[in-house]
Amino acid sequence: MIINYQPKGVCSRQMLIDVEDGIVKSLQVVGGCNGNLQGISKLVEGMKVEDVVSRLEGIHCGAKPTSCPDQLAQALKQMN
Repeated sequence: MIINYQPKGVCSRQMLIDVEDGIVKSLQVVGGCNGNLQGISKLVEGMKVEDVVSRLEGIHCGAKPTSCPDQLAQALKQMN
């Protein structure tokens, strides 16, 4: 299943998340901090959705109440 998510409150504009059998197969992010988001993409590949959510939910970016990792967690939570 491909999730096409528009993050809110962060620099990135779009997340394309491929999830199969509860496992994140790939993550592509448009916009945002390119190097950091490439790193996050590689780290979450092969992880269980619930593990990604538990590790990334609630992370803030500076004074913002959310972050790109938190928005990824929100996108994954919405798929259930």
